[in-house]
Amino acid sequence: MVFHNFEELIDKVKGEPSRKVMAVACANDEHTLEAVVHARREGIVEPLLVGDRKVIKEILASLGEEIPEENIYDVPMEDLKGACEKAVKLVRDGKADFLMKGKVDTKIILKEVVNKEYGLGQGKLMSHFSIFQVPGYHKLIVPVDGGMVPYPDLQQKKEIIENTVDTLVSMGYDCPKVGVLACVEKVNPKMPESVDGAELQAMNERGEIKNCIVEGPIQYDCAMRKDIADFKGLESKIAGDPDVLVAPNIHAGNIMGKMYTISCGGKMAGFIVGAKCPIVMVSRGSSAEEKYLSIVVSTAASK
Repeated sequence: MVFHNFEELIDKVKGEPSRKVMAVACANDEHTLEAVVHARREGIVEPLLVGDRKVIKEILASLGEEIPEENIYDVPMEDLKGACEKAVKLVRDGKADFLMKGKVDTKIILKEVVNKEYGLGQGKLMSHFSIFQVPGYHKLIVPVDGGMVPYPDLQQKKEIIENTVDTLVSMGYDCPKVGVLACVEKVNPKMPESVDGAELQAMNERGEIKNCIVEGPIQYDCAMRKDIADFKGLESKIAGDPDVLVAPNIHAGNIMGKMYTISCGGKMAGFIVGAKCPIVMVSRGSSAEEKYLSIVVSTAASK
């Protein structure tokens, strides 16, 4: 299975027999609650809202929505740590399936996520999962990691691939195709990105990276267009059909994502993976639609 657009993903989560429960930290934010209310009205999630009860209820009233009183956990607006801690504990205690960041800095909520006493860490690398619907490409594409790991080494790239593939498999994918990007297809010892690409492919062939096809190093044009790969004489199992593109560093991943949305008119969703559950953590300036789509994909990825 692959998803060609976000509508297919929305239909999938709407068709689930029961709603997933989402804990929202610092939920006293209009854009966040717009997305949450949209997802609730669509029958996708049931939210647990953590934050300033008075402000939350005022925003909900302006949106024409009522949420049961017992699903709103009152924490003073200025107590950002307390709100994040409560939301994390709701997931840890099994009352929620996944977590969403509201109006709070990423570093504050991540500190609670990795808390050794009550956090959601699993003792492994956490990475950013971003998925895009891009005009001109026939299915959703996942460029990683453009938001979490600045300069991943070989082991970290392996873990980023594993996090990403595990997430896609949870969503219903069978065997995602992964391209490890570089500006060349041949290994050049002076270009560590090319060396890493070849080694990651070798790890996949040895069975060390499972449930996917990994190919690298590969240039972006050859990965996305089979006719270009054929013209260059590149034998490839993924050319023209990758699900995942592994960027050499956070800058390349971030630029690629912004090109998809700003220049190509694409839509995106994003969240953190590698913890005990997906963590919806888009920019505070993200649109309500982007936050809504991130809720949709996190719901699909929740176990």
